[in-house]
This record gives sequence, C-alpha cells and structure tokens, in this order.
Amino acid sequence: MDFRSPTNEKGIALFLVLWVLVLLSVIVGEFCHAMRTEINVTRNYKEQRQAYYIALAGFNRAVAELVREDFMGGTPVIGEEGVALLRSLTGKPVKEEGLNGERPEWRVNTEIPPEVFGGGSFQVRLGNESGKININEANESTLRMILGPFDLDEKEKSIIVDSILDWRDDNDLHRLNGAEDDYYRSLKRPYECRDADFETIEELLLVRGVTEELFYGGLDRMVTVVRDVVSAVKKPRKAVQAIEAAGNQKLNLNAASPMMLRALPGMTEEMVEAVMAFRKEADFVTLNDLVSAIGEDGMVRVRPFITLRLSPFYTVEVAGRVEESPVRQVIEALVHIDKREKTGYRILRWREGLRHERLEGM
Repeated sequence: MDFRSPTNEKGIALFLVLWVLVLLSVIVGEFCHAMRTEINVTRNYKEQRQAYYIALAGFNRAVAELVREDFMGGTPVIGEEGVALLRSLTGKPVKEEGLNGERPEWRVNTEIPPEVFGGGSFQVRLGNESGKININEANESTLRMILGPFDLDEKEKSIIVDSILDWRDDNDLHRLNGAEDDYYRSLKRPYECRDADFETIEELLLVRGVTEELFYGGLDRMVTVVRDVVSAVKKPRKAVQAIEAAGNQKLNLNAASPMMLRALPGMTEEMVEAVMAFRKEADFVTLNDLVSAIGEDGMVRVRPFITLRLSPFYTVEVAGRVEESPVRQVIEALVHIDKREKTGYRILRWREGLRHERLEGM
C-alpha cells in the first residue's frame, strides 16, 4: 500500500523550504552582526586616530605659544599689535591661526577655552614645574608640609616621610618609620629600594605608605623631579647644596595647584580661594597684586615661600575630542623651553593614551 500522495509531498517540501528560510535568516543575521561589529570597530579606530591627531595639533599649538611667549619676554602674541611686533622682531611673516575673535591667554593652571580643529576640538592645560616641590631636594619639614592638606594621621605622615628619605639615601639603614630593602623584599611582589634620587614622580607609588588615592588625589600635582637648571647655573654648586639642605624651595604663586597652596604655612582656605579667584582673571605680577588679594598680613605670612618666576619646564596636557563622539585621546608631555634648541624647545617626557578625567571640567 503506497502512503505517498501529492498532499504529503507538498507538506514535506513546505517544511524543507521553511527550514532553509530559517537557516538563511540565521546566516544573514550573523553576517549583518559581523558587518555591524566591523563597522563599529573601524569607526572607533578612525575616531581614535582622529582624536589623537587633534590632541597632537593642540600640543603643537600650545608649545608654539610657549616658545613665542619666551621669545617675546613673557608677552603673549595677542591681536594685530602682537603679531606686528613679532614680525618686526623676527623679520618673517606671522599669521594668527584662524581663530574667531580674541586669542586665548595661554597661562599656567588656568582655564584655556577649547579650540575647534579638524572635525573636533582640543583642550589644553598648562602646568609649570615652578609650582611644585622637587621631591629629591625636599627635607623632612618640607615633606611634612606637602602632606599637610591630606587626611593622614601623624603616624602615616611619619611613615611616608621617613620612607621617602630612605628611598633617596645611598645606604640600607632605615629610619624609625622608614623602609629599606628588607621591607620591600617581603612584599607579595618584591622589589628593591632605589637608594638614589627619584627618576619619575610615579616612583612614589613604590614607596611605603604612598597609595594611589594619595598620589592621584593631588600629590602628583605637588611634586616634581625636574631640577631648575637656570637656578643651578646661576648659583655655585655649594650654594645649591646649602639651599637643598635647608629645604628652601620657593613656589611660583601662579603655577602652584590649590592643594599646594593649602600646604603653605600660614595659608588659610579663604586665602587660597582669593588667590584662585585672582588667577582666574590674571596672573600675579607684583607683590602688590598679592596684597590686594589676601591682605598685607597674609602676604607677610606666605612671602618666604613664594616667588613669581616661572621655570622653563612646562607640563602640557591636551585632550583631543571628535565632534558628536565619546572618543577622547589624551597626550601629556614635559617640555623644556630652551632658546639653544633649534626648535626652541625639547621634549623630556611623552605619554599617550592617558585617562582624560584629569582634564574634565576645565
């Protein structure tokens, strides 16, 4: 008896067709998903590269302004008069780089407006090493002063101070609360004490007691390892050693971070706010400016710890952004403005791909 019939054959054929359609739908769906992923990856890579080169343009722009200001004796090139003056000095044509309206003031530790460039924008933050304490030259009292604004008890401060001094000295004898090779070798990931000067400020993260919360919570903007070669050249080595022994490092009032200002003896929170409010509008040029901001009594208290001279060493941080995209690229460089160089500057440190949070909200 033959069970085959036209109706059964049509049903089997329909079933097979449906399965083929389902299979084709799965294949097409996977193909579309793969293509969409490839498109997103490609777009993300393109935007990352675009943001990087926007940041690089911002870096070059900032360095050009620093070199110009150094060449002009600290006077920024702003407006037609500034351009004409620079042209007369150099004998070369000078153009303002396509800015609408007034050129921004390229001052340290102040809000520099973002600039539109290449389908996005870049934002620059300038720092100067004259507003920081050299961690290799600071004595015990200066180190304690630096730690003053942080929420640390006396025991924690003593551990950090002694450990920094132990890290710098050339022996393996630890201070009362310090640490040497025996301590660092006992850690889960052992290493040895340097027993020499810090080579980078990030090296502080290896020192006993220094946590990431402390370092990135403001300490990183308070210290430097760069020696001001200008001061060293002007003073005999014996005089420099005497200054280091006394811990007499003066801070540039225009370049110091708010946290660094809070650490200065005699500086109150009201005085810090007054200084920052003044700097928002202009730099301090004379001590009379400081008197107008914090009063004569306040000026007398902080005068021994401050200076108005900038260092030739600048930290340039740039965040590059692509329009209507969450992609950001950050460049940070330590630059030495030096007229002896053919370009007028020298890059001492270069870092890319950093977190951009440090530039947010400027």
